[in-house]
Amino acid sequence: MNEMQKDAEWWRGAVIYQIYPRSFQDTNGDGVGDLPGITRRLDHVASLGADAIWISPFFTSPMKDFGYDVADYCGVDALFGTLADFDALVARAHDLGLKVMIDLVLSHTSDQHPWFAESRASRDNARANWYVWAEPKPDGTPPNNWLSIFGGSAWAWDARRCQYYLHNFLTSQPDLNFHEPAVQAALLDVARFWLARGVDGFRLDTINFYVHDKHLRDNPPLPVEERNDLTAPKVNPYNHQRHLYDKNQPENIDFLKKLRAVMEPFHAAAVGEVGDSQRGLEILGEYTRGNDRMQMSYAFEFLSGNSLRANRIADVFAQVDRVAAEGWVCWAFSNHDVVRHISRWSLSDASARAYTTLLMCLRGSVCIYQGEELGLPEAEIAFADLQDPYGIEFWPEFKGRDGCRTPMVWQSDNRNGGFTEAKPWLPVPSSHLPLAVASEDANPATLVHHYRRAIALRAAHPALRKGAQGAMQAAGDVLSFERNEGDERLFLAFNLADSPASIAAPAGRWQALALDFGCAVPVAGQISLGPWQAAILKNIG
Repeated sequence: MNEMQKDAEWWRGAVIYQIYPRSFQDTNGDGVGDLPGITRRLDHVASLGADAIWISPFFTSPMKDFGYDVADYCGVDALFGTLADFDALVARAHDLGLKVMIDLVLSHTSDQHPWFAESRASRDNARANWYVWAEPKPDGTPPNNWLSIFGGSAWAWDARRCQYYLHNFLTSQPDLNFHEPAVQAALLDVARFWLARGVDGFRLDTINFYVHDKHLRDNPPLPVEERNDLTAPKVNPYNHQRHLYDKNQPENIDFLKKLRAVMEPFHAAAVGEVGDSQRGLEILGEYTRGNDRMQMSYAFEFLSGNSLRANRIADVFAQVDRVAAEGWVCWAFSNHDVVRHISRWSLSDASARAYTTLLMCLRGSVCIYQGEELGLPEAEIAFADLQDPYGIEFWPEFKGRDGCRTPMVWQSDNRNGGFTEAKPWLPVPSSHLPLAVASEDANPATLVHHYRRAIALRAAHPALRKGAQGAMQAAGDVLSFERNEGDERLFLAFNLADSPASIAAPAGRWQALALDFGCAVPVAGQISLGPWQAAILKNIG
C-alpha cells in the first residue's frame, strides 16, 4: 500500500473527538461557545491522542434545533464566528495532526433557508419541487400516517401553497426532496465547498432519512414486542410504526455513491448516522460495504439505556457479523443526543475505565464526546432552564438532551468552569467543577489520563486499529475475543462486573500488555481478573 492509499484510509480505526460548539469554549463573552474557542482548546484534544475532530453544526441557522436547522449551508452563523475563524481552526487542527470532520445536515433545512422560501411561494417556481409537498386527503387531513421524531404528524400545512410539507423533525425543518436531481446537485456542491476549504470529512446527520417513498405509502404498525428506544424515547408514538416508507429507501444508496465520488479526490471520509430502531445495523452494512459508499456509519447499539453486559456486547457483534460484516462501524458510548454513559449505566470510576479500554479495543472506529474523558455525569437541568425543544415537548417523562450539552469544564476555580465570563447558555453543574480539565490533568490517577493511555494503546497496535476480530465469547461477566492484523495477534478479556472472575488462558506463549492499566497477567494457564479488570495479551509464539 503506497502512502497515498494509506492516507486515504486514515479513518479506519480512527478515534474521533466530537465537539458541540455551543458548549466547548466561549471567547467573545456571550455565553455561547464559538469557533475561536474550539481553536483555543485543540491542544487538549490533541493531547488525548485523537485522530480527528467532529464539529456539530455551526452553519447559519435560526437555532430552533441548535444548528441542525440550516439556513445557509456555506455560511458560519455569527454566533460562532466567521469563515475566517473556521479556516484558522482547520489550519490549527492540521498543525496538531488532527483531521477535521463537520456535521452536514442534508436531509432537511430550516424553514428560513432561501430554498424553502422560494419553494413555498408557489407551485410553479424554479424550486417548487425541492421539498416534499403533497395534497391533503379529501377530508383535509395529512396525506399519510408518517410521524415526526419530535412528536405528532410529520406533515405541516402551508397556507401559501395549500399543501402539506414533510418534516421528519421540527415543523421548522422541512425535508428536502431527493427525488429532484437539482437538490442532489446542490447538496453535492455544498460538500465540494467545504472540502475545498480543507475539511477532511463529514458526519452525516440522519443519513437514512434522505429519500422518502415517492408514492407516500402509509407505514404499517409495529408490534409492541418489537418496540425499543434506540431512535426515539419510549414515550414517543414514533416507536409505534415500522418505518418502511418515510426513510431507508433503496434510492438513498445512489446518492451516497455520488457523494463518495465527490469526496474521493480529497481523501475525505464520512460517518453516517443511521437512525433506525429495527434495522440499524443492517442498513449500516448496506451503506458502508464496498469502496463506493460511505466509509463508516454510526451505531446506536451502545448509546441506549440497556445495560452493557458481556452477553449483550457479544450479541451486538454477532449481529454485526451477520448483517454488516463487509461494512465498518463507528462506535460510541455518548454523544450530544443521549444521556451521558457515566450516568446512563451508573458507572463507578473502575467500571468507567474498563469500558474505556474496551471501547478502544473494538473493531471499528470510535467517537468520544467532549467531557466523557473527564467522567462528566449527566447534568440535571430545571425545566425553567431547558433549551431543547425535544425535552420541552416530552417533559418530564423525557427531559431532552440539554443534560449532556452543558458547557465543558476547563477550570475548577471558576463558577462557569472556565467556559465563559458571562452567563452560559446552559448552567454549569457544580458537580462538574471538580472534574475540570486543569484539575484532572494535574493528577495522573484521573480518568483523562486513562483515556490517553487507552487511545495510545490503540494507536500502537495495528490489530486494535484496523485488524480483524474473532467471535466474541461471553462467559458470565467476562467478555473475550481476539484481534489480528498481519503478524500481530492479541487476546483480550474484560471482567465487566464488581466480582472477581477467572477464565482459561489461550494456548501458546503470550506477553501481557497494558500493565500500566493494571491489566491481569496469566498464571499457570489461568487468567484471574479482579472486578472491572482487563487482560490484554500479545502472542509471541
